[in-house]
Amino acid sequence: MMSSTTVRRLGKPCLALVAAGLIGFGGVPLAQAEGPALRPDMVRTLQSMQSQLEAGDDAAVAARAAASASRLEGGNAADRWARALFLQLAATANARGHQDARAADQFAEARRIDGVPAARRLAWLQQEARLRLRAGQTRQGADLLTAWVERSGGDDASRWLLVQARASLDDWSAASQSLDRLRESGTQGWSSSQRQLASTVYQRSGRFDDALALLGDDQDSPDVWRRAASLAQQAGDSGRAAAIWESGWRRGVLVSKEDLRQLAKLHIAGGTPARAAEHLAQWLGDGRLDTSADNLKLLAQAWTAARNHDEALSAWRALAERTGRGQDWQQLAEIAYGWGEWQKTLDALSSLRQAGGEVSGRDWLLQGIAAAQLDRRDLAREAFRQAKAAGVTQAQQWLDSLG
Repeated sequence: MMSSTTVRRLGKPCLALVAAGLIGFGGVPLAQAEGPALRPDMVRTLQSMQSQLEAGDDAAVAARAAASASRLEGGNAADRWARALFLQLAATANARGHQDARAADQFAEARRIDGVPAARRLAWLQQEARLRLRAGQTRQGADLLTAWVERSGGDDASRWLLVQARASLDDWSAASQSLDRLRESGTQGWSSSQRQLASTVYQRSGRFDDALALLGDDQDSPDVWRRAASLAQQAGDSGRAAAIWESGWRRGVLVSKEDLRQLAKLHIAGGTPARAAEHLAQWLGDGRLDTSADNLKLLAQAWTAARNHDEALSAWRALAERTGRGQDWQQLAEIAYGWGEWQKTLDALSSLRQAGGEVSGRDWLLQGIAAAQLDRRDLAREAFRQAKAAGVTQAQQWLDSLG
């Protein structure tokens, strides 16, 4: 089940992997043709560093290119363009040496230089964004990547990276907007992990119908439905979680005994306890659930939450008769008393004593009140005397009221 914590935990490795796969720095000979003409000696120096970089001497190129860029600060248009190219070389070398934050800073510096062609500035923006993400500077990287996508139109790989970045920041609204653009070209080619990420994003942004629409071929996977319902529940929408689980059950996917119990629990938590009770009654009746104490108790809780007095009291009695436990008879008495079902309160407490359960001072008090309400004054007096002996202070007031 994929929570926001899970997304954050998975985010950094995923971002690093995608960023590493997408960074392409381009060669200097190609780039230098875009700007002002350079002096021959400057061209030879750039080409020398490019060859050195291709030979794998990253550290030397990083230091040498950065020093060359520093010496050209404040020059004319050609010097500024050469400085930008030296910074590109330094950034490329640092990125290859896994100095991602330093490389990102150098790309940022290069694209701010006056006179850099717009196309090159845009390319360096993309490279800086990916390096920020790879360096763990997720928010800054996501903002930069968003800017690049908006200016360039982006591509699917960049948008998936952006979705992952925004999700790792819990920025679900922005992540869902990027997903919307990806869905415009269809979802047929999406991998299982991409569908899982997309479903998480849509659910966390409250767009459950969109999340369910993404289940696709995974609609026969119980884990997909469980994850969807769990995320809705984590988002505080138990009603939606119940609706999702119900859909999975009706589809014939969530049909194990524990799945049925979970559906009932979700209906109770989601504000539709009568639906839970109806399901449970049917499943207990046709054998899909056994009549264990746990299942009978769940049925009783469902009818109680639905405030169906007759069904709830009947269910609690069936449970108490099945278990013989004093606590179940006491629960029946408490519920009957709370609903003003006086005779059923007395019956439950009588059964408690017959079952050999421990009768508390409160039990005697409830019996006395129920008997008084039924105008059974002698029974009420005896119960109040027992309650008083057990230390219940209210008992004397009730005795006084009976005269």
